[in-house]
Amino acid sequence: MKSKNEKLAEIIALSPVIPVVQFDDPDQAVATANALAEGGIPIVEISLRTKNALECIQAGIKRTEGIVVGAGTVNTPELMADVLELGVGFMVSPGTTQDLLIAADKTHTPLLPGVATVSEAMALMAEGYRYAKFFPAGPAGGPSYLKSIAPVLPKLTFCPTGGLTADNAPEYLSAANVGCVGGSWVAPTSKIEAGEWEAITALAAQAAALAR
Repeated sequence: MKSKNEKLAEIIALSPVIPVVQFDDPDQAVATANALAEGGIPIVEISLRTKNALECIQAGIKRTEGIVVGAGTVNTPELMADVLELGVGFMVSPGTTQDLLIAADKTHTPLLPGVATVSEAMALMAEGYRYAKFFPAGPAGGPSYLKSIAPVLPKLTFCPTGGLTADNAPEYLSAANVGCVGGSWVAPTSKIEAGEWEAITALAAQAAALAR
């Protein structure tokens, strides 16, 4: 059986950009996921920030094919239990608590835990993790910060999220310790609400072509 680090490595390898999106309409979640996949990004992280987020995640899982649907903002063991019941492909947390790590140890579904400092990253590595979300990436120091800590944390790979755009994503991806980035610019709320699926597919194609 694959380890969680191996599973996280496979997830991060799917795309240089993991779209981070929030929905309140399950139909929009399905249409967006399909539009992203058509553009070459077969993965989406649906944040637990809306009333119907769980329904949207469920729709994304059950009504699409070949797309890895993950849950974001999984910040309590209770929320983790909720999304695991739906069958998510991965989970992402904005930060890391011991309770969350203990809960994650009881499942085979990988968790990408969040960190913002070297101390948090070291604590996470002590728990056996080799992949972490860096959040909020912009306010926490940006690509220059990640590049500066690479020599002291050579075994940790980051997925920076928070303040990422089409313009600054390439600089993040140029860092040796960045495996992918997370961002909402690939599927903007305005285009989702307007049903501009072809535009989202075009944005996905541009993001999928980014070098890392």
